[in-house]
Amino acid sequence: MSSQAVHPPDGRRMTPDDPMTVKGQAELIAGSIVRCVPVGHGPGRIIGRILESPDDHAEARRVGNAQTGSIGLAVPGRPSSRESFSPDAASYDGPPPANEMDFIPGPPTLASEARGKNGYGPPPEAEMVAKRADPFQAGTWVVGDVDPQAEVVRGDRADDPDRPRTVHRGEEADAEPAPTGWWMPVDRILG
Repeated sequence: MSSQAVHPPDGRRMTPDDPMTVKGQAELIAGSIVRCVPVGHGPGRIIGRILESPDDHAEARRVGNAQTGSIGLAVPGRPSSRESFSPDAASYDGPPPANEMDFIPGPPTLASEARGKNGYGPPPEAEMVAKRADPFQAGTWVVGDVDPQAEVVRGDRADDPDRPRTVHRGEEADAEPAPTGWWMPVDRILG
């Protein structure tokens, strides 16, 4: 998913609640709202498949839940410049917000992105590298990058971010340690 920055018109620093005031999916990064550009049919189906399996796994172990890209996860006061997340798919193991209408209070344990039509080439690749660093600083354990053109799933882990694990068709993707015990065939993810 690519993004477009939207700066506050009055120059003030925005809060984690501000992305809720704009239409569409948005995140708060360095005090500005960043709108996320939607993906096409194929990546959208991938996101749906990714959400289905971790949510079933969370229900079975009665811990956490999986969330779609339209959900916001607030992480104010972290060393990262990112104050909210809205990944394509996320797994969250913490408690829900006191008010169900608010963003989830904390970083996802697993954040996954499916590359869309504009997710290829040097500028989007640089954006993806930067986007993977922020979740780790905020407390996310695993960041997934689903590449439908290369037909691979890459997983970066907070404990070893310089050595992503790449899995191909015929193999199984997991998100250890987040969520523990979850795996999914890459063939199912890619369809």
